Amino acid sequence: MTDVDMTTDRFVEMVLAGGGREQALADALASRAGDTDARYRMAAQCLYVAVVAPELVVDVYDGLTEGWLGSAPDRPRITAPLPATSEGISDELWAGLWPLVFDPDAGRDPALITVRTAALTEHLTPELNRRTAAMAMLYPGVAEAAAGGIPDRFRLEDLAACPKDSLGGALYSFVIDKGFDLEVLDRDALGLQELPPPLDYLNVRILQCHDIWHLVAGHETSGLHEVSVTGFQMAQFGHQYSAMFLGMLLTKMAFTQAPEVTGFTLDTILTGYRHGRETPALIGVEWETIWDQPIAQIRTELGVTAYDSPYPAWVMEDMRALEDQQA
Repeated sequence: MTDVDMTTDRFVEMVLAGGGREQALADALASRAGDTDARYRMAAQCLYVAVVAPELVVDVYDGLTEGWLGSAPDRPRITAPLPATSEGISDELWAGLWPLVFDPDAGRDPALITVRTAALTEHLTPELNRRTAAMAMLYPGVAEAAAGGIPDRFRLEDLAACPKDSLGGALYSFVIDKGFDLEVLDRDALGLQELPPPLDYLNVRILQCHDIWHLVAGHETSGLHEVSVTGFQMAQFGHQYSAMFLGMLLTKMAFTQAPEVTGFTLDTILTGYRHGRETPALIGVEWETIWDQPIAQIRTELGVTAYDSPYPAWVMEDMRALEDQQA
């Protein structure tokens, strides 16, 4: 099929129209069958669950996974009824989204695109945050983990004392050798503790644990695996920022890239998502008590299988280096 004459206004209408598991399944199957227009519909559904209907995140992504990868995650459904009315999407959110979608350089700097995408969540309504919080409580392990309150910051000196082949040693190497931060973004600057519970706890904890989940779940720190681990995070507890990032990314692919790039992106998102759905809940793990244990031992004890990537982890960096050489 040929591409529709898609406009941003028409796409906004598609997002607001919503969908669900059956529609997501049908769109993924249609895309597999060669319907190049389906990429807009899939992107619209992913934005829909990010900014309108957090209750349907699992329904939509399970449907996409079944249609695109051939089978849904082997885990129970997690869903909640939609409210009778909704406050909708603010004009400020769209005003921030479209420049990010059409910026050709967005994505070259992972830290910058993270900050810009996180800024979009500032335009979500208090009502949507409350609904996202209620939905998060339905995920395994969330209520118990959040009951412990906002976690203290990790201490670099604790990591420095760990064996090099341990989880703490590996995280210390990330910080010292690779120049990473102990928390991806500044929790205070983002005002995360002002969110309704359990979002206050969840958003602080995932900033701490993002790199730990990379290590324990086996997602590399490459550009490709930053996408896969985002799917993993969203599957684990409905992480709202992750849903926003993936909806934005698929929208960007639909509007600015060839259809096969959407396929490449879906392969990565949905294998990461399925991995997250089928991995035991990690949000409540007290990593601070097992810093000195080897990662292989931790995986065995937690029942975690390392991510099986459909592509070489560093393929995007290799392609970019080749392009730079040819320029």
